[in-house]
Amino acid sequence: MYTAVKQPPAPASAPPGAYRNLAMATVGFALTFWAWNLIAPMSGDYKDRLGLSSFQQSLLVAVPVLVGSLGRIPVGALTDKYGARLMFPLISALTVLPVLLLIPAKDSYGAMLAVGFLLGLGGTTFAIGIPLVNSWFPPAERGLALGVFGMGMGGVALSGYFTPRIAEHGDNLPFLVVAGALVVYAALAAVLVNDRPGRQVPTGTLAHRLAAAGRLRVTWELSALYAIGFGGIVAFGVYLPTYLKTWYDLSPTDAGTKSAGFALVTVVFRPIGGWLSDRIHPALVSSAALGVAALMAIVQAFDPKLMPGGTIALLIMAAGLGTASGSVFALVSQVTPQAKVGSVTGIVGAMGGLGGFVPPLVMGAVYSAKGSYSIGFMLLSDLALAGCVYAYGRMRNIRRDA
Repeated sequence: MYTAVKQPPAPASAPPGAYRNLAMATVGFALTFWAWNLIAPMSGDYKDRLGLSSFQQSLLVAVPVLVGSLGRIPVGALTDKYGARLMFPLISALTVLPVLLLIPAKDSYGAMLAVGFLLGLGGTTFAIGIPLVNSWFPPAERGLALGVFGMGMGGVALSGYFTPRIAEHGDNLPFLVVAGALVVYAALAAVLVNDRPGRQVPTGTLAHRLAAAGRLRVTWELSALYAIGFGGIVAFGVYLPTYLKTWYDLSPTDAGTKSAGFALVTVVFRPIGGWLSDRIHPALVSSAALGVAALMAIVQAFDPKLMPGGTIALLIMAAGLGTASGSVFALVSQVTPQAKVGSVTGIVGAMGGLGGFVPPLVMGAVYSAKGSYSIGFMLLSDLALAGCVYAYGRMRNIRRDA
């Protein structure tokens, strides 16, 4: 049984500036996530243009996910040290470079992989926003606030819907639009993002702080749950357009639109997961949500027709994964001291992103070998069911903050 770490006394309601910082963090998260996911909606075009196999196509969309996930570990620790006021505008501005490099790289698979590696930088802002939002809101409101911030993952939906449509007016236009938006946001963030007054600043080295966070058993338990919930969201965000185009023979635009609908549902249900976790133990919320996702993955493994069976199964699965993502980080805010939130968030967020890196590769490899996606969906159902059982049987014993 784990006992929640006692936090410094917090006000009963959010102080002035809390909602401004929440709004800025959410917008920044959405824009950098859009940039992070720029390759996936266009992956079908890249496959045709460059003559890629299904596995090569999967690798292309998975590389930014891997780098963005691992990058959250040092970025989270740096946020603990230097604060979001510096890190948000800095990372947003740096992400502009790989976005623009996608333009000259689009005719070379090797160059696309290299730029995709750099593009992973956009996926690290998650580890900046969580400690920022966590510090501004009292414990009773953190679940909902973190869920609202998590809606920034709707950048995946924005990318899936708008990127192919903008590309219809010019191959390079999506990259120019996103780069311009990032430049504007970085300038605004430098002025409008503020760290909470009295923020605890750790004094140890980066390696020492990451080691301290890594020694907490609960860090790895939360990482496993988040790898299933958020990893499932990321995996479907980057691979669902490919799956719909390959299996259901949709056009890239139609596949992107339906993928955006999936992502939108996860965005809507993430704050619902946080809100429920403010009222019910978040482990129970996570368990129920993962159970629903496991059931829908089994349904989809039997290859139902897209309308209505497949659509319903995928949307309910999205609701379950979104709810689980919100509830897991409600647990993080309860059991982590404020000075370590960035470091723990970095590790948990990295594992969540890595949870999204593997499935696209597995799905691509399985389809190349067997000509079917059923095995991939059954593996997802097994993982979600395991998370459901563990969250209920073990994590519900973590005591809530007073």
